[in-house]
Amino acid sequence: MADVPPATAPSEVARSNLAETMATIRDVAKRAGVAPITVSRVLNNSGYVSAATRARVEQAAADLNFVPNMLAHSLRSNRTNTLALVVTDITNPFWTTVARGVEDVASDQNFNVIFCNTDESEEKQAQYLSMLLRRRVDGVLLVPASSAGDAVRALQAQDVKVVVLDRQVAGVEVDTVRGDSVAGARHLAEHLLQLGHRRIAMLAGPESLSVTAQRVAGYQEALQAWHVAVDPSLIRYGAFTVESGYVMANEVLALQPRPTALFAANNFIAAGALRALRAAALEVPEDISVVVFDELPNPYGDEPRLSAAIQPAYDLGQTATRLLLQRITGEAPEAYQDIVLPTELAVRTSSRRLAAEQA
Repeated sequence: MADVPPATAPSEVARSNLAETMATIRDVAKRAGVAPITVSRVLNNSGYVSAATRARVEQAAADLNFVPNMLAHSLRSNRTNTLALVVTDITNPFWTTVARGVEDVASDQNFNVIFCNTDESEEKQAQYLSMLLRRRVDGVLLVPASSAGDAVRALQAQDVKVVVLDRQVAGVEVDTVRGDSVAGARHLAEHLLQLGHRRIAMLAGPESLSVTAQRVAGYQEALQAWHVAVDPSLIRYGAFTVESGYVMANEVLALQPRPTALFAANNFIAAGALRALRAAALEVPEDISVVVFDELPNPYGDEPRLSAAIQPAYDLGQTATRLLLQRITGEAPEAYQDIVLPTELAVRTSSRRLAAEQA
């Protein structure tokens, strides 16, 4: 990162950058013929002000293009009314839906949201967190790039409130909000087992992430419950990307005998797997069944429609933001919370009963 010049005191920044170019609260008071405290009451909607006086102050502020000094306000209140959402891939529709839930709750409480995208890079994550600390954000909704707790500890050391989304971190106490990856994966695998599939390939994400471990665990639980031996060669680890899905699918398609079903641990992996199946001239579900954790994004989601374990992405964003705001205002329970939201199994056209000749 580039060197950061020595910080200027916020009050000096406010005076040098704003005072010469913007009207002050005293200018508004003088124009309206009232005291500065009356202007403050009108602008902050606090204390009694007559309707006529309020109208006069508002008109004076509009005439002077008065902009309240939010920096000074944040120094007095020790808040900036700013949150940050740090995600791993904002191009994934799952995260854009989460972001909408975050923004809707934050906006209702007069908080702004800064969006940051790490691409699963711990280096980019560190750069963003450094910037957010300089911006004095009040809280961070963090999708950590690894299961290590360093990022959370760094924020907590600066007294910044944190809620971890989608994942869990080791060795640190922190609020988490996530979908039920174990149960969702188990239900998907059980669906395939009920259709007669026994050679089910699991195309997973990075082995170091808690969400990967949980989805693999759910898959394995289903196999064991149906007395199907877990075959390590059918479990592949990669990244939550289209490219990784393509590579892992090609690896398991080369096995003999070939799997009769693919379980993609996220939607981008599924998109890559479908690409590999098309290249191999394999039809879904006639030649091979495919299921996915989370909805498949367009333009991949039209044909075939994949059977999926669907997380409530919008609710995840809303729930995490409400919890973060409660932490900021001191209204949250003293003990840290691990909130797990249920997934929904959607059975569609990509999975079918295994034909006798494929068994």
